[in-house]
Amino acid sequence: MAIMSRTVEQKTNNLGFPKPGELIEMTGTHVLEASDRAILNLLYQHAHDSGKLLEEKAEWEIPLATLRQAFSKHESSDRLRDSLNRLMTVKVNVAYVAESADGLEGPEQRVVITGLFDFFDVSAKELAKRATLRYGLPRKLAPILESSGRWGRIKAEIVCSMTSKYAIALYELLQLRANMERSVETFPINRFRELLGVPPGTYARGDNFQSKVLDPAVLEVNGLSDMSLQIEQERIHSRAPIRAITLAWWRKSGDEFRAAMQERNRSKVGRMARLRGQVETAEVPSPPLQDKIAATVDAMRMAGTPEADIEAFTKGQAV
Repeated sequence: MAIMSRTVEQKTNNLGFPKPGELIEMTGTHVLEASDRAILNLLYQHAHDSGKLLEEKAEWEIPLATLRQAFSKHESSDRLRDSLNRLMTVKVNVAYVAESADGLEGPEQRVVITGLFDFFDVSAKELAKRATLRYGLPRKLAPILESSGRWGRIKAEIVCSMTSKYAIALYELLQLRANMERSVETFPINRFRELLGVPPGTYARGDNFQSKVLDPAVLEVNGLSDMSLQIEQERIHSRAPIRAITLAWWRKSGDEFRAAMQERNRSKVGRMARLRGQVETAEVPSPPLQDKIAATVDAMRMAGTPEADIEAFTKGQAV
């Protein structure tokens, strides 16, 4: 029997770092913001790339400057500590498959309720050049990460370029499925809300869910990632509640791929408007005629043009 490839054995490459499917599909993340999700990915990639992910009592240290790429430049120092506090206190549900203790009953589906990190230890002077964050992972996650055989390749520059937490979650779901034979999947609405981290009881109406969750998520995934997707809502009739969401996805190529990469390299300021195609190029008004004449006269004098010729020019313009 072929041995299943393990996530921990995969290397980070130009397609991204291998994030375990169990972490991509964990639930209970609704308190996290987009910047929190971006930092989470940066920290797990750092731990994975160290080669110490499964070492008992392993700890890691990362420059705070690396984490600030999850924020806009003007708010990085103010919000970093808030993000770390949320990441430290959130409790998530991670589903996994465990072998029975005696090996006779076969695999068992289980769910571990855990935090995402064991501790954070941050430099008191966060803006110092050598400021770092030290961190550890929860002990209960180690066996799940060790046995994981499903992963999606996540690019840090993509998640850090997104402003919608739902876009990041949707991007990760697509990356987990990017190499599957099928490219269409239907999710019951409650399951889809959980996977995207939509807070319970919010955006219950279909129009609110569309405008606050689906539209910004699809816009950023299509505009910033290496994947494109379409979403369809399934209802019993046009006015009935949404009962399921169907995703269809494909890899970008050519101009689509280049456009997404170019947008990621641009400022976040005005990004959503650009993705919606709402940015218009402002036309610089032409200077008044008198200003043009004055500028021409100045240029003629600097070039040594005789005053008689300049006077003739100005009289000609006045006619």
